[in-house]
Amino acid sequence: MRDARRVIIPLNLAPAGLERPAPGATVQMVGGRTMGTSWSVRAVMPAGTSLESHRPGIEGELDLVIRQMSTWEPGSALSRFNQAPAGSWRPLPRELMQVLDCGMGLAAETKGAFDPAAGALVNLWGFGPEPARQLPPTEPAITEAVAVSSWQRVRLDPAGCRALQPGGVYLDLSGIAKGHAVDRVAACLEADGIASYLVEIGGELRGRGVKPDMTPWWVGLEAQVPTVGDSAPVLIALHGLSVASSGDHQRVFEAAGRRYSHTIDPRTGYPVDEKLSSVTVLDESCMRADALATAILVLGEEAGQAYAAARGIPSLFGFRGLPASQWPMSPALAAMVE
Repeated sequence: MRDARRVIIPLNLAPAGLERPAPGATVQMVGGRTMGTSWSVRAVMPAGTSLESHRPGIEGELDLVIRQMSTWEPGSALSRFNQAPAGSWRPLPRELMQVLDCGMGLAAETKGAFDPAAGALVNLWGFGPEPARQLPPTEPAITEAVAVSSWQRVRLDPAGCRALQPGGVYLDLSGIAKGHAVDRVAACLEADGIASYLVEIGGELRGRGVKPDMTPWWVGLEAQVPTVGDSAPVLIALHGLSVASSGDHQRVFEAAGRRYSHTIDPRTGYPVDEKLSSVTVLDESCMRADALATAILVLGEEAGQAYAAARGIPSLFGFRGLPASQWPMSPALAAMVE
């Protein structure tokens, strides 16, 4: 039977990190739990050195993201902003401002398909820190949440590292902070002189360099939704690239025979409900890949594919009931197929 795998190779292979590792180097791994999911780092380490010794630095980066950007932590910088009085300018840590500024820029670019200020809707549907729902919220409650859940109501002052709480806005960075955490861990490894690594947090990945046998960090994008026929993975060689996925299968609840996804369309206030079931994006920044995957999924089958094509975003579109080997690719991703 013909191998249906599709292999993705970056078009611009940066030379940094592609040198053959020193004799005796091995791939080592550390991992743990963070942000309600798992994390792992695989890295090529010279003989006589230990990746475990870098664990404190890695966990320090993960803890910083939680301390600043978690809505599950009442004392986080983000939670303090959400609880701030209406009309107050709140100082924000530099790292939080960086993520929020990126998210707000994407909100403007997608006309609200991605919206960091949609936390009230996320909570209303039971996908935030509050208890999960057994039934969908009422239409009046959704209308009320939509009214306060808009990126356009939030004003940022990046130079002054502060943001205006207009009243009722609940920021939620769950669609971008995990990718930012991947980037921070990668930067930490590089600062420590580690040239070849694969960082993963809850399925979001960033890779650089090659292993001792000179093979790249291969990542298989297995079918994450029910398919028919084959379910062959798409294989990506991660060097200088990040990959992030968003899907309507990750957190759901069912009521009256209907399935409700955790991916909310901030423009309507309702979970996405289309044939398009998952989107995977490649980008140098895992933070941006993370946010783009969510935005494109919310945009939907036609608008999402058009958006990715127009902006040259390497994207894979997953459809429930379609063989994974037949999932459409954006032109930018198709150009990488070997």
